[in-house]
Amino acid sequence: MFPLAALAIAAAVATSPVPGTPEYLQRDAQNVADAYGRQTAPGGQIQNPNYFPALVVDQNQVVANQLLDQAATPTRLALSPGNLFPGWNEGNPLRRGWDGKRGQIVRISYTNRYGALIRGDVFAPLPGARDPYTGAALKPPYPGVVITTGSVQGSERMYWWLAEDLAERGYVVMTYDVQGQGTSETLPHPTNAMPFCNPFATPDDGEQFGCPGVPFQQEANFTKGTEDALDFFMSTPSAPYVSPASDDLDVNDHNPYWQLFDRSPDRRTVTPGRTTRVAIVGHSLGAAAVSKVQGTDSRVETVVALDKLTGPGAAGPLSGEGVVPKVPALAVQSEYGFTVAPYFLNGSNSLNPEPASPTQAPDPMRERKTGYDAWRKAGLDSMLVVPRASTHLE
Repeated sequence: MFPLAALAIAAAVATSPVPGTPEYLQRDAQNVADAYGRQTAPGGQIQNPNYFPALVVDQNQVVANQLLDQAATPTRLALSPGNLFPGWNEGNPLRRGWDGKRGQIVRISYTNRYGALIRGDVFAPLPGARDPYTGAALKPPYPGVVITTGSVQGSERMYWWLAEDLAERGYVVMTYDVQGQGTSETLPHPTNAMPFCNPFATPDDGEQFGCPGVPFQQEANFTKGTEDALDFFMSTPSAPYVSPASDDLDVNDHNPYWQLFDRSPDRRTVTPGRTTRVAIVGHSLGAAAVSKVQGTDSRVETVVALDKLTGPGAAGPLSGEGVVPKVPALAVQSEYGFTVAPYFLNGSNSLNPEPASPTQAPDPMRERKTGYDAWRKAGLDSMLVVPRASTHLE
C-alpha cells in the first residue's frame, strides 16, 4: 500500500498548478473566497433564513442581562465594548436553548488577585447524556477544561460553541472574561485606594505605577487570568476560592459543578508531575498565555493553543520567551491572519505576514515557526493542524 500511496501523492504534486499561472491564481482566489464561507457559502449566515431572526432575539436577551448585571454592581464597572455595544458578546444564536436540552450551564462570578470582578460560566453534560457522535453513555466524573479568550476585546460567549461541544462529549468546561474584557470589571478593586490604582503615577512618585490589569492588552492579564480561573475551577466547598475585595459582592466560593470534575491524573497519558485531569485552551494572546502556564502549573495535563502555540525560538509577534514545554499539546493554527490576502502576501506565518514572490508558493512549513518545533524537540506528544482557508478569528 505504501508505494501506491507515495505514487498518488507524487501525482497530485505533479499536477498542481505552478505559482503565478492563471490556474494557480484561480485556485488561490477560490481559497480566499472560501475563507468567508461561514458568511457567504450555502447555509452560511447570510443565506440561512433562521440566522438573523435568532440573532435579534438572543442579542436582546444578552444585552438585557448585561444591563441588569451592571446595575446590580454599580461600583464594578465593565467599561468594555462587550458590555457597552449590543451584539459584541453574541455567540452562535442558533445554539439558543442549548442549556437544559443538550447540556447545562451555570453562571459564576469571583474576583481575581487584583480584586476585579470576573464573570464566567461553567458547562457540564446533562445527567444520563450520551456522546452525540458515538452514542456512548457519559458517566461522571469528567475531565475538566478551562478556556481563556483572545485579546482585542474577545469575550467568553465567542467561545461558547467550543465549551458546549466539549460538555456534550463529556467534559466540565469553564469560560470567563479576562479583566477589562467582556462583562468583567475593568479596574482593580478598590479603585479609590491610591496608590493601588493611580494611572498617573510615575516611579519617581514612590507610588505603584499604573493599575494592575490595566491596560487589558497585556500578556499578564491572560497568564494570571488563566491561573486564577484554574484556582476557581478547582475549588470545592471544603477548599473554597477566596475572592479578594469582595465584601460588596455576592460571588461564588466554589465551582458549582465540582462534584462532576474528575481530579485524578489521566492514567492514559501519565504525564510526569501532573496532578489533575484538566486541560487549558487559549486563543490568540490566550494561546500564548496557556502555552506559558502549562510549563509552570502542575495541575495542567494538556494544552490546546488556538492560533498559536508559542515556544522558544518562535517567529512572529509572540516570541515564546520563557515557555517550557511540559505537557502534550495540540496547535490549531489559521492559514490567514486577521485579514485574508493573496498567497504572495503570506510569505511568513499568518500572524506575521510579509510579501513574497508571485512565482513562489508560501512555505508549507511556515506555521511551524511558532512553538510546535519546541514541543517536538522536547519529545512530547504534539500535533499541528492548519485548516484550509481558515482565519485567526475562527
